[in-house]
Amino acid sequence: MRIDGIFNDTVALLGKSVDLRAKTQNLIASNIANAETPNFVPKTLAFEQELQGALKSHQSGQRPSAATHPRHIPIRGAGVGSAVQSVSGKVIETPNKTPGRDGNAVELEDEMSKLAENQIMFNASVQMLNKKFEGLQTAIKGAL
Repeated sequence: MRIDGIFNDTVALLGKSVDLRAKTQNLIASNIANAETPNFVPKTLAFEQELQGALKSHQSGQRPSAATHPRHIPIRGAGVGSAVQSVSGKVIETPNKTPGRDGNAVELEDEMSKLAENQIMFNASVQMLNKKFEGLQTAIKGAL
């Protein structure tokens, strides 16, 4: 039995955000771990624009890419959740403007600030998801 209709679009968006933030955290941790590796170029996961694009395409009424003809009947549950789930981000290299003598382009202070910012955004998304599920739990149990 499919339960896609129970959760609203916000839950799908927050869930995907948590997933992408975890992947970003891994990339940043890899950058920090390779701070002494010769010729290493740091990487980051760019997904914010792609995620916004998925939301905008859904809000503008564009059909999901699964529809092969404009007269096809839309699939139930193919809301923003399906558009958001297709977002995977793009790993891009973010070299420092002045790499070290060994060719390493990791700027440790910059990576640490990215790590902290990403952690804050991850925690905020998780807290919002918790609130959504608490509301669902209250609705199921009923107000006492």
